Amino acid sequence: MAETHHDQSKPDSDSAKLVHGSIAGHIFRQTYPVVFGVAAIMSIGIIDAYFVGNLGPDNLAAISFIFPVTTALSSLGVGVIAGTSSVVSRALGKGDDEAAAEAANVAVLLSFVIGVAIAAALYFGRTQLFELMQAEEAQLGLIDAYMVPFALAFPLLLLVMGFNGVLRGQGAAKRSTAILISFAAANWVLDPILINGAFGFEGLGIVGASYATVAGWALGCAVGFWLMQTGQLPFHPRHLARCDWRASVTALARVAGPASFSNAINPIGLSVLTAMIAAEGASAVAGFGIGGRLQTFAVVPLLALSSSIGAIVGQNWGAEEMGRVRRALMISFGFCVVYGLAAAAVLFVGRDWFSSRFSDDAAAVQASVRYLQIAVWGYAAYGLLIVANGVFNAIDRAGVALALSVARVLLVMVPFAWVLRGSWGADAIYAAELASNLAGAAASLLVCAMAVGLFGMKRRAEAAT
Repeated sequence: MAETHHDQSKPDSDSAKLVHGSIAGHIFRQTYPVVFGVAAIMSIGIIDAYFVGNLGPDNLAAISFIFPVTTALSSLGVGVIAGTSSVVSRALGKGDDEAAAEAANVAVLLSFVIGVAIAAALYFGRTQLFELMQAEEAQLGLIDAYMVPFALAFPLLLLVMGFNGVLRGQGAAKRSTAILISFAAANWVLDPILINGAFGFEGLGIVGASYATVAGWALGCAVGFWLMQTGQLPFHPRHLARCDWRASVTALARVAGPASFSNAINPIGLSVLTAMIAAEGASAVAGFGIGGRLQTFAVVPLLALSSSIGAIVGQNWGAEEMGRVRRALMISFGFCVVYGLAAAAVLFVGRDWFSSRFSDDAAAVQASVRYLQIAVWGYAAYGLLIVANGVFNAIDRAGVALALSVARVLLVMVPFAWVLRGSWGADAIYAAELASNLAGAAASLLVCAMAVGLFGMKRRAEAAT
């Protein structure tokens, strides 16, 4: 990565702590803090919708238009995390601390530069974007008020993700989670104050939600920078001055680019399913939405595991500890199956109670109940899919994860729903989600096993010669 000579000696416990000790213990310690971080981040959209919704239907409609755009943009941040964590963890696993430091520093600076470019495009194209999405005149003014501060401050979000990726690559799960919780906590506190007013302050309406988000980013950046500076890979100009920029940027982009699109493809697929189910009526759409919200919270531990597995696999892959890599995969995949089936069983048994918590509309509740009867049995497979994607990103095979994710949506999910919706109705939509998760998991497990097996065979052959 750099032109200077790096120490390629066996990694020690200070530089690559995840290549020593219990794999099961590492998985637990790296995952449980992230559960809280993921849940905290997911809560932001719900809190925004609750307080903005109290302002009236136009405001709620405006935030509904804004949400998919901000979610898609956040996918870029997830790609930054994946790319940074992958390169940093593999360098640490090889015992190349200098390369890891260079990758960390380049990633942080590159995150900000990309953030500035996206911010400019979003700022100047915001009106055309939401007109293209068919937002009405009454909502466009509200959307614009929200998007101006959001766009101008967007580089802060990618900086937050850059710091997060550096810490995750080191295996500093608690530190990376602290960034996410600080970001979310600012929203929890500021949303009701800035949106609706408090303590004599009148409130700013929907734009207050945007300012609360920006404040969260700023706090997350401050916390992230401090945690990075007090960690083993601090930001320092000397690393930027002597690194091989072309090699560093290429290594990061090779994972970050595909990971961003891979993370975005599932929401795109679900948006297509939502458009299809709209033909069944508003209640069917509402029921599908209720089921989706329940799924979001049910799979939080699986999302956390998919985020934490990268550092464990990356460091051991870099250290060529293939036995430890295989053990990490077996434990992680086993957890996905056990937890996924348990979560599905809970939601299936309590489907009437859970669905009725979200709506008083009997038809919407019934649609949600039907969704929970069918789609929940794919949760375990979804966990296998996203954990396998985390592994592919960690071993510099992000393009494979992207190809499998695209194939899952375009070759299974959408065609399945399209062909069967005429005879099955809404059930075709729910079954399409189930079928795509099962097919995606099967394909991902097969390719993952092949990748690990082939790497092991290559190393044994090299050792024999």
